[in-house]
Amino acid sequence: MPEHANSTCLVTGQPASLTLGQRRVRVFLATGMLLLLAGAATRIDCPVSRWCLAGNCPDAVADMLQVIEPFGNGLGVFTVLVAVWFLDPARRRALARLAACAYLPGLAANLIKLAVVRTRPCAFDFRGDVWATFGGWFPMAAAGSEGQSFPSAHTATAVGLAVGLAWFYPRGRWFFATLAVLVGCQRVVSGFHFPSDVLAGGALGLLVASSCTHIGVLRRVFNAIELCRPTPGRGRPRRADAPASRDEPGDNTKRIGPSVAVQMRSGGR
Repeated sequence: MPEHANSTCLVTGQPASLTLGQRRVRVFLATGMLLLLAGAATRIDCPVSRWCLAGNCPDAVADMLQVIEPFGNGLGVFTVLVAVWFLDPARRRALARLAACAYLPGLAANLIKLAVVRTRPCAFDFRGDVWATFGGWFPMAAAGSEGQSFPSAHTATAVGLAVGLAWFYPRGRWFFATLAVLVGCQRVVSGFHFPSDVLAGGALGLLVASSCTHIGVLRRVFNAIELCRPTPGRGRPRRADAPASRDEPGDNTKRIGPSVAVQMRSGGR
């Protein structure tokens, strides 16, 4: 059954403004645009990375970017998940979706690294052109960390986390997107990735995370999980829109009668 514009997000409670088909189009267009930019960025990969490795970036900027870097690593994601668990109990059931949004893109990027060899800027001598940074296919782990520049797993993780957090908290979507962009900048400034690596990682993060929130089978799986919640005092789950049980705590005055209620309030006297 197609999703309509009046459907509601299970976590935020906000009405969905776009149909499933419209969301798919937006995700695929944004992903395709990032991939096109990644291809175009190969023309500036070497000049930009050489400039950064020469120490031209101001120290204050580099230090600020270094502080934001945890938004794109596994420990930083775990810290965000713990914060949401304690500060927003209403969304605890959806934490699995948020974790998948962040960790799955990073895992996908690491798998691609095992199939494509590209020398990191900090390990490249810049004697050849940009295509000299690429090596053979399917090196697995033989290339080592120095040959695992493409794509940026940090950026993929940061973009995925930004997508998940924006789905949780729509009002902060531009703030989360800014953090993801700054993580990508940090990877370039630090000499660990070329600009095209970062853009490709961003495209991967957007596509994989959106499969958990807006499109794809994973979205349906998480929707089914979050649609049920445990009944207070019982072990079996209940649909979130199911009526309250007669045995749940509440005002029992109408059920037990006014005379008994008066005796209960007076301690039985």
